[in-house]
Amino acid sequence: MAPAVGEKIDEVRVTPDKYLPHRYAGASGDFNPIHIDPEFAKAVGLPNTILHGLWSMAQVQRAAIQAAGNDPTKVKNLSAQFRGMGQPETEVIVTGEVTEDDGTHIKIALEAAQGDSRIIRNSVAVVEKS
Repeated sequence: MAPAVGEKIDEVRVTPDKYLPHRYAGASGDFNPIHIDPEFAKAVGLPNTILHGLWSMAQVQRAAIQAAGNDPTKVKNLSAQFRGMGQPETEVIVTGEVTEDDGTHIKIALEAAQGDSRIIRNSVAVVEKS
């Protein structure tokens, strides 16, 4: 049963290890050195390497799938804005709340954060109700 308007969905919590950006680079083909080379990242003004934005968005997608009863085919649309830089070895927490229900689909407002840094904001998932 889908959550009702105003209900929060279960959080997704994941802590990316320091090697995750390397594995993700290999899987995605995105070898931008800001993700895998600490010296380069620092040379361009970053505190260290940063997570791939699409990896962070995938965690938001995981929360939407979980809210859809773990059926990925029920997630019909997902949008997001990349607003912060995620760091390896720091827990990512995805939260969400149902904002609309048209009888067939629900809309879930989602956000991913690491501490006070909101790395994904203004994310909306449209999920088909069971």
